[in-house]
Amino acid sequence: MTHHKEHLLDRAAMLAMRTLLSVQPKLQFGAAARSDFDALMEKMPESAGVTYEAATIGGVAGWWCKPQQAQPGAAIVYFHGGAYVLGSAAAYRNFVGQIAERAETAVFVVDYRLAPEHPFPSAVDDAHAVYLGLADSGFSRLVIGGDSAGGGLALALLQLTTAALKKGQLPRALATFVFSPWTDLALTGDSMESKAKADPLLTRDALNGAAQLYLGDQDRDDPRASPLYGNVAGLPPVLFHVGEDEILLDDSSRFATRIEAAGGMAELHVWEGMTHVFASNVALQSAKDALANISEFLHRTFHFASVL
Repeated sequence: MTHHKEHLLDRAAMLAMRTLLSVQPKLQFGAAARSDFDALMEKMPESAGVTYEAATIGGVAGWWCKPQQAQPGAAIVYFHGGAYVLGSAAAYRNFVGQIAERAETAVFVVDYRLAPEHPFPSAVDDAHAVYLGLADSGFSRLVIGGDSAGGGLALALLQLTTAALKKGQLPRALATFVFSPWTDLALTGDSMESKAKADPLLTRDALNGAAQLYLGDQDRDDPRASPLYGNVAGLPPVLFHVGEDEILLDDSSRFATRIEAAGGMAELHVWEGMTHVFASNVALQSAKDALANISEFLHRTFHFASVL
């Protein structure tokens, strides 16, 4: 684990954000909030040199973010956040474009189906279909990424593809990177309580409501929904970035601990003073540093795969 001290340049910005959020109603996850959530994500600045193309992979819609110097044969599949209820690939293009530019790798942002119209396991089925579609399209070097619920979905897909690899059914993902992943829809982490006052964005009640919309009466510890409870043996390297002031902190730390206990490679970065998916606010120095770290991780990953 690496603990990052808060940047002085970020302190004033975070204080202003917390002050603003303190007088706003807490985020609630429901279809009515989709337009506002998308409008917020669309405010992220575009990356110079990245082109955006709508496409369908494996029968699932999404958006390509393609840098000018994209590596041949390599791709990142990315799953957006929104508690399985909010979010869209189009709204996330600008943020994911920042990753694509830094990694010099094309990224496909998946428009997986949302609850409650399309409950579990629709999102997992879409994730699996896109991964297969990318492999069938000739991408031999694949990395999986995501944030929040999309981070949990990325890790669930990683477990599914790793299990299928043992049967010779799918190509191995090289690695996975996640921002503030939601890995435990049973909400059992200690940080649900210990970080409740520090977290200005998420609440246990809001996440509980989203989990109900997504899962209904199905088991919350199903590994396809809560990958924390899945098999972590044999996973490729996983990189976590999480804010210290968020109730989902333990969703990252417990997952990383399980990977290491199973003999795998997990890299956990905890950022002081930061909140949920802080890296999407590229005005923050901490966000810039986190994206730089992910870029280095991805460059190492693809370089190592190319020389094998």
